[in-house]
Amino acid sequence: MKTLLRLEEIDFSYPGRPLFKGLNFSLIEGKRIGLSGPNGSGKSTLLRLILGLEKPSSGKIYFRGREIQTERDFYQIRREIGLLFQDPEDQLFCPTVVEDLAFGPLNLGLSREEVARRVKEVLSLLGLEGFEEKITYRLSGGEKRLVALGTVLTMRPRFLLLDEPTGDLDWKNFQKLVSILKHHLSSYLIVSHDFEFLETLCEEIYWLEEGHLSLLSKGERRSVYITGSIF
Repeated sequence: MKTLLRLEEIDFSYPGRPLFKGLNFSLIEGKRIGLSGPNGSGKSTLLRLILGLEKPSSGKIYFRGREIQTERDFYQIRREIGLLFQDPEDQLFCPTVVEDLAFGPLNLGLSREEVARRVKEVLSLLGLEGFEEKITYRLSGGEKRLVALGTVLTMRPRFLLLDEPTGDLDWKNFQKLVSILKHHLSSYLIVSHDFEFLETLCEEIYWLEEGHLSLLSKGERRSVYITGSIF
């Protein structure tokens, strides 16, 4: 397995609120990783740092072994690492489902034939055939979440970041998401408070609290599941 991206000695603060000090973390192709921790511990911020949507005050970011130094350097990262935002409304901005799904690959310069092929495949994978012309803002919360996931999948990222992906999903769509992640995707990082969900899908689970990132052992995982904290 190859290291796709590495954060090295990252410091990051919001005004008046230090968050990370000397944080180290890697994304490895072929790894299924879970991330949990208290509200406000910086889980979503970590995802944004990976994609250059937030900038560290110090530290280094390496992508495929090369140090990332400019905003332009992040363009390739965002082509290969996809992010599913916690709120689908942040990801959906076109009038119809098909337009939202096609937007990303069209902006990559792909042919309309290839884009149509990808959209059809993703709609089938998500069980959303017939949704092409539906108005996005009229969809249910769960449907919006699946379409938001579809906008990432049509880009065919090598690694997927999912921020609380189970919100708004009913049981049927929850099981659909589990099946997609288990059988169709091999490289991802899931942020979630649902430890049973993470245990089902992830080989490694990290706990983030007070700026410290810990790889949980099996026993610590059980403690978190029962009490909500390893401390």
